[in-house]
Amino acid sequence: MASQTLTIRRPDDWHVHLRDGEMLKTVAPYTARQFSRAIVMPNLAPPITTAAAASAYRDRIIEASVPGFMPLMTCYLTDSISPDEVESGHANAVWVAAKLYPAGATTNSASGVTDIRNIYPVLERMERIGMVLCVHGEVTDPDVDVFDREAVFIERVLSSVVREFPALKIVFEHITTAEAAAFVERSGETIAATVTPQHLVINRNALFAGGLRPHAYCLPVAKREQHRLAVRKATTSGSAKFFLGTDSAPHSREAKESSCGCAGIFNAPYALEAYLQVFEDEGAIDQFEAFASLNGPRFYGLPVNEETVTLERSEELVPDEISGLVPFHAGETLRWRFAS
Repeated sequence: MASQTLTIRRPDDWHVHLRDGEMLKTVAPYTARQFSRAIVMPNLAPPITTAAAASAYRDRIIEASVPGFMPLMTCYLTDSISPDEVESGHANAVWVAAKLYPAGATTNSASGVTDIRNIYPVLERMERIGMVLCVHGEVTDPDVDVFDREAVFIERVLSSVVREFPALKIVFEHITTAEAAAFVERSGETIAATVTPQHLVINRNALFAGGLRPHAYCLPVAKREQHRLAVRKATTSGSAKFFLGTDSAPHSREAKESSCGCAGIFNAPYALEAYLQVFEDEGAIDQFEAFASLNGPRFYGLPVNEETVTLERSEELVPDEISGLVPFHAGETLRWRFAS
């Protein structure tokens, strides 16, 4: 008989959007309930481009969360950001990593990088000081099909960055393609990837199941089934190069269901349950703790959490709506429940 509980080291979320203001107060407790730490994305309006702004945002997150939760802050890279500002924020323990958004790639990315060569001086400095680069890996050339943007990014941008800065630690975030999984697997120890629950569960058909489904829309967009299966295989393989990053990205129901719906899936309330169900389906429950709790800290050079959490085998119905937000798996029943 299969075990009815699973106890693991308390996980961390290595990619999350907590927003700000009232939305922050609504969503932060869901992340803090399951995770000890989280890499927080800097794509606010205006974006977090100074250490002072990051420090103030961190204080707001701590106030909105539960005691003990630690937000790990990131620097939003722009064409003109100063290497000195990046290094200073890292030296003063404000920033754990810096985030590369290609300009126009996703929500609040208009201030992002227009040409990767514009930030080569910053990347050189980051390589020297050991600061992690988090990458939204898509090109934004309108001539490139939206379903090909990740693969083209590897070819046009990421490969050259890895070649030019071989010691730079890079997290290829929310990978969605067989090409991305293969790139990470064949690269050296300085390259890793985060994987979201949605990209393990849905393919692009989910966007059009019986009509246009805005709550299945995120960026990078879900891909063909062959890509989902390749990412799923890599994630559950036991490789230390892959770790948990939900990319939970909340938008109100009204914003998602508008004439130009926002990209993003709110998965924080049932993140661990969704991931664990995937690992169980793949016969890889024994690999789950490494993916959720061990690989990320080791890549970032941070201590593994000492406390534990327990999930129990118990059906749980995901509500259709939570505080005006539609969660991932809304209306579905999951086989695991976060117990403590």
